[in-house]
Amino acid sequence: MSNVRADKQIAHERRRAGEVALSDFADYVEKQTRLRKPGGDTTHTDEHDELSILETLGLSDDTQPSVGMRDLLLGPQEENGPKLKELIASRIAEGRGETLFDVGLDNTTEEPMGFTKEEYELAMESVKAAVLELKASITVLITHNLGLDGEEPSDDKGASSMLLIRKQPESLEDLLEIRVAVVGNVDAGKSTMLGVLTKNTLDDGRGRTRVNLFRHKHEIESGRTSSVGMEILGYDSESNIIGSNDPGRKLKWEEIGNRSAKVISFTDLAGHERYLRTTVFGLLGTSPDYVMLMVAANNGLIGMSREHLGIALALNVPVLVVVTKIDICPPQILEQTMTQITKILKSPGARKIPIFIKSKTDVVNTAKQFVSERICPVFQVSNVTGQGLDYIRTFLNILPFHGKFDSKSSFEFHVNDCFSVPFVGTVVSGVVKSGVIHAGDPIQLGPDSLGNFIQTTVRSIERKRIAVPVCSAGQSASFALKKVRRREVRKGMVVLPRSEVPPKAHMRFVAEVLILSHATTIKPKYQAMLHVGPVSQTCRIIDIDRDLMRTGDRAIVAFEFCQRPEFLCVGDKLLFREGRTKGLGIVKSLDYDSTVPLVKEA
Repeated sequence: MSNVRADKQIAHERRRAGEVALSDFADYVEKQTRLRKPGGDTTHTDEHDELSILETLGLSDDTQPSVGMRDLLLGPQEENGPKLKELIASRIAEGRGETLFDVGLDNTTEEPMGFTKEEYELAMESVKAAVLELKASITVLITHNLGLDGEEPSDDKGASSMLLIRKQPESLEDLLEIRVAVVGNVDAGKSTMLGVLTKNTLDDGRGRTRVNLFRHKHEIESGRTSSVGMEILGYDSESNIIGSNDPGRKLKWEEIGNRSAKVISFTDLAGHERYLRTTVFGLLGTSPDYVMLMVAANNGLIGMSREHLGIALALNVPVLVVVTKIDICPPQILEQTMTQITKILKSPGARKIPIFIKSKTDVVNTAKQFVSERICPVFQVSNVTGQGLDYIRTFLNILPFHGKFDSKSSFEFHVNDCFSVPFVGTVVSGVVKSGVIHAGDPIQLGPDSLGNFIQTTVRSIERKRIAVPVCSAGQSASFALKKVRRREVRKGMVVLPRSEVPPKAHMRFVAEVLILSHATTIKPKYQAMLHVGPVSQTCRIIDIDRDLMRTGDRAIVAFEFCQRPEFLCVGDKLLFREGRTKGLGIVKSLDYDSTVPLVKEA
């Protein structure tokens, strides 16, 4: 009996050590990824990121003190109007077309400025005048001490509010897009949730709203997603959802894109274990800004939900949890599910702070602070009764853009999907990783099975099915290619600007990896499915800096692709799996030389 207890204790300690190692290694990978571009400096980048976060939250030291802000809001309009306009314009530019702005709160300490109701109204007039000149719109998110929304004013002073200021983009190239990957176990209600959000109608409890999201006949018959589905939700400059006046009718993407100031692009991923490869490809290939983890209230965090959460944590993508089906779940089971979610999010592997959303104030404050990867909001919704859906709509409306993309470096585009369109030709879709591309630019596409690149030209560019002349880093787009056959293109290829020296594809590379879970030991000649961005291919281990690897080990490993060479960069994140996820890592160097084996650890 004592031996069994000892074995259980050892297993528990190993699992806990593995969780801590995952969290630490994910942070390490995130820092190393910033070295991806030549001349990258992690220290400088970290400082810059911290500063940008402080500025976004209005907490940086160089913002004007409360006295200055108070004078700016209440002082003479002729003198202070241009300064206030300049301040708001700079914050809108930082937020890519939108910003959160506090009226009546100190920017540094977030303490009330002590506005009376009359002073608050005067300050609001100043803000409205500045916003009107910028051709933007204001949405009042929450108010304090104003006697609105049923609240009682507590005293004469301390009136304040939080505003969302959003500018209508001048052209579709400036449209703010935020990508959200939707994951969770099978039957958690992922497709139904997206159908309810995008069609602005409730479900009937039998999956009526999810039918339009399916791409294949067998998905409609089984009710289970097996491919990467795409759906968009548009908001205008006044925070209204772009939808049809007829309930149940879904607008075309072109209509939504043309009328929106902000678009949420959902990637609907498969929940069944059989389609894990497709789900991992969707998570890595689409470069999501956020991950929405769906949990059925009557089932809890089971099966593939944990796997998806682990992958999101490994990729360091902020996670929000949505608990669905609360209308059919008994109260005691719902309580058990919430306790389980709290326990898993607070575990050493996740190190998240769960925040349960119960009011609009919770929604606004959490969305404002969501740039911190430690915060994890938890929503409770019903797609049949509509309970909690408004909180999610408001949260998505406020959700800030936090992507780290470089428009000034060389152009690079990863192909996630390819198809042949009648009268257009071969079309590739994906995400622009860096740089800017114009319609008509000469490019090269590859690598093929021999590692060569095809020379071609971008015929036209589309974003959200609307033609645009240019596309920049961080945006998802589709390119029509000249004189390229469909069979010459595959997922995982890259599009690069044409150059005299052709880029090089690699069969071998060296990576630093962490083994998350494996029943036995891992040695050279071990084979697994490797995922690097949109690349999915079987690879084998040809060298390790030690004799063998077990669960929780961290090692330098040389990999070799089994089928064809791929285009990789130092600093790329990778996952490898054999069924479930076995490990994660980061590319350290390219073109491993077998004559110079890795140095074994002492």
